[in-house]
Amino acid sequence: MSLPGSASLPDSQKVKTYLLNLQQRICDALEQADGQAQFIEESWERPAGGGGRTRVMSGGQVFEKGGVNFSHVMGDNLPPSASAHRPEMAGRSFEAMGVSLVMHPDNPYIPTSHANVRFFIARKPDAEPVWWFGGGFDLTPYYGFSEDCVHWHQVARAACQPFGEDIYPRFKHWCDEYFFLKHRNEARGVGGLFFDDFNELGFDQSFAFMQAVGDAYLQAYLPIVERRRGLAYAEQQKTFQKFRRGRYVEFNLVYDRGTLFGLQSGGRTESILMSLPPEVNWGYNWQPEPDSEEARLYTDFLPHRDWLEGR
Repeated sequence: MSLPGSASLPDSQKVKTYLLNLQQRICDALEQADGQAQFIEESWERPAGGGGRTRVMSGGQVFEKGGVNFSHVMGDNLPPSASAHRPEMAGRSFEAMGVSLVMHPDNPYIPTSHANVRFFIARKPDAEPVWWFGGGFDLTPYYGFSEDCVHWHQVARAACQPFGEDIYPRFKHWCDEYFFLKHRNEARGVGGLFFDDFNELGFDQSFAFMQAVGDAYLQAYLPIVERRRGLAYAEQQKTFQKFRRGRYVEFNLVYDRGTLFGLQSGGRTESILMSLPPEVNWGYNWQPEPDSEEARLYTDFLPHRDWLEGR
């Protein structure tokens, strides 16, 4: 809940305006980076309240599939995934909005990227509203490059720094823990930032932090895309990419809070599942060749590490 002495009351319209603008800016930049594909847009309404704006691209020069979605839903009762997480929310009406994106490149040397920023507020008569921000961004390489991982985390740290020296290490650690496939004992990628239930700076500064994270995504991702898009690859690399995409699917369908909340709250299924990659392989008990490029992903990149300190 909001802390005593907060600079101002939560302004959900202000957040919505920012999120719609963020979606537009990100789509424009990704279309320009691809140079061929364009996002198609579908607006949708949720019978129980609210709706969204889904934008999806496919078959591009760079991006095999990607989506940048805005949603704004509301209702009288929280879905189970949210009420179990915050039992004190029972009996409150809710409003949730956010931008969520996943970009799946064609070239296996370009990582998949994911970002999300969101705002949640719950109200009931004669009580202070309960609100928070959440989000972050994370990187899922198929073939690792240390300079890409360092750059990604440098941008993440720079976004956090104005809000406190402890913010980046806290939310980097949270990201490492969150994007982890427990049933595989394996990280999904090389992390980044993840935060939720964030209101500790009061509304204005907490909102400013969410904006800093949202604005940093393009700064973090596009230089990596440009660096790797021209690298030649063969069927071996595409096969490994499809195998690793299976891990992405497993995480999103088993653990991801946003996917569970969207499905349980009656969101648009096509928009929620746009995060899934277009082609995926599952091989039984497949193992990479020792000392191969594929093996290096497991030994040098997926184990949690401090990318800024080189260890």
